[in-house]
Amino acid sequence: MHVLFEEDGGFKAGTILTDNDTSLQVEMPSGKRSKIKAAQVLLRFAAPAPSQILEQAEALSADMEAEFLWEVAGDAEFLFLDLARDYFGHEPTAPEAVSLLLALHAAPVYFHRKGKGRFRKAPADILQAALAALEKKRQQALAIEAWVQALKEGRLPPELAPYADSLLGKPDRNRPEIKAFEAACEALGCSTPELLLQVGALKSPYEVHFRRFLLDQFPKGTGFPAVDTPPWPTDLPRAEVRAFSIDDAHTTEVDDALSVTRLPGMGWRIGIHIAAPGLAIAQGGPLDAIARARLSTVYMPGHKITMLPDAVVGAYTLEGGRDCPALSLYLTVDDNLEIQDQESRAELVHIAANLRHHQVEPWFNAETVDGPLPDEPFKDELHLLWRFANACEGRRGKPSATQGINDYNFAIHGDLADPENCRVEISERKRGSPLDKLVAELMIVANSTWGGLLAEHNIACLYRAQTGGKARMTTQPQPHEGLGVPQYAWMTSPLRRYCDLVNQWQLAACLTGQTPPFAQRSAELFAAMRDFELTYAAYGEFQRNLERYWCLRWLQQEQVQQIGATVRREELVKFDHLPLLSRIPGLPELAPGRRVVLGVDGLDFLGLEVRCHLLEVLPELADEPAPDEADDLAGEAQD
Repeated sequence: MHVLFEEDGGFKAGTILTDNDTSLQVEMPSGKRSKIKAAQVLLRFAAPAPSQILEQAEALSADMEAEFLWEVAGDAEFLFLDLARDYFGHEPTAPEAVSLLLALHAAPVYFHRKGKGRFRKAPADILQAALAALEKKRQQALAIEAWVQALKEGRLPPELAPYADSLLGKPDRNRPEIKAFEAACEALGCSTPELLLQVGALKSPYEVHFRRFLLDQFPKGTGFPAVDTPPWPTDLPRAEVRAFSIDDAHTTEVDDALSVTRLPGMGWRIGIHIAAPGLAIAQGGPLDAIARARLSTVYMPGHKITMLPDAVVGAYTLEGGRDCPALSLYLTVDDNLEIQDQESRAELVHIAANLRHHQVEPWFNAETVDGPLPDEPFKDELHLLWRFANACEGRRGKPSATQGINDYNFAIHGDLADPENCRVEISERKRGSPLDKLVAELMIVANSTWGGLLAEHNIACLYRAQTGGKARMTTQPQPHEGLGVPQYAWMTSPLRRYCDLVNQWQLAACLTGQTPPFAQRSAELFAAMRDFELTYAAYGEFQRNLERYWCLRWLQQEQVQQIGATVRREELVKFDHLPLLSRIPGLPELAPGRRVVLGVDGLDFLGLEVRCHLLEVLPELADEPAPDEADDLAGEAQD
């Protein structure tokens, strides 16, 4: 005697060796012996052999239509043997009975399992819904197959076009359109961005990098909601100074300005004036919500995404030729350039001029600063501030800018919507020029002094600390070893960074005797600090990536086939006259600073890599230090 039984979701047949009340020992066609429970047995039969019954049953069930079985089955629950008798019109043979069992088991949409060998046909409404779902799934499978084929042929089906952004961000992998795209990527052995470019869903690698950043950081877009620009206080005293700012030509968010007033018989009064949007923008108001969401202006070659709306920036920027609200730090300096006294206050400051680097540096630079200067506006003030900056640097015992490191300015000419037809210009400018040092040192003085003032009054503040070579944000006044100051707080860029705006609110409250918006150990302050640090780092990485992209475009534009470079460490080199570092696999072990000539083999605009090989090792050493020697002083001091 043989048995048919169910095990692990499938049907098996074997010969009975021993038969107990609750269990049986059976021998399978393979010779393997198994112990099964009596409850698993669905049918006992004498013929055919166990090795043949399932094969014969499958052949019979192939001709059975689930729809017909559903029509002839009653509404009540039934045993498969009972339906087999009705279907065949006689007592079914073992293969016939098993064939009907297999047909019922293979049609779960039509028949619901109710127990051992028992079924019940699905209600008509449920069956129709299930069949509709199956048909929809079948149609989706056909559509996916067609979409995949089109993608493999380099064509973008119109149904997939709206999903380009989703594919760059966080795609819903349950959608058939996404499944088709990912299946095509797997079949072609390419990445999602590569396929998007191949089929024309995106125009260029630049668009890939830019849109991916927007999806991550600005999922709702970069536009600003309609918001009023609040006026600054009307009771601010007017400062009796002629202040001027120093920025590059593209700066619109002018945060800081300087002034010098001669004090007969005493020395000078040096003024550091910082734009004061915090005097008008209310903490917790709509503009605060905008700044809190963005946390910083995003910079990139040829474009920027501001933290605040243009109208707001225009209202509070230190624009030349007008009176502007500012928080001012006044330093009384003697003839030896020692600081004798200091005072901070909120006031209206007249901005006499916005000086630009390209206008001033031709006559005020490292070669001219120690000699007679031409008769240019503010030459005396600049010279005094230069001397004072040197004195401050000497007192700190730390440089405000690492010598030998260059800054790079990008000019992109053309429509960024068509970046491959834009012309790229990259200019090099040595860091640590007199103008750089002048501004950097005075910003260090302001940020350190005001950070100390808030610490002295036990007012919460977002500090910037550096110990053990690692810079970080903190709410406690801790040393900044890289700058050589006991505490340091970013306060001089409130139009561009949210932490500066927060600190300005705290400082303004301190100066006016009001309650600061953020208390010590405020959970809101901690959250703002955490979010700012993460977002600021993400913005910085994006800026570096786009600068790297435009460096590659410049190499392509200039048809560079070989280029000089300086070894930094191991296989890492820096290209001459570009802010571009790259690893050169197989580069021999060379000391940092060793000069080499590289052959350019290829450019990867998606991976932002340049493939090179070594052409020549030059004998001379470069005097340019490695980037890791510069820590983050530029970001700390040169606002």
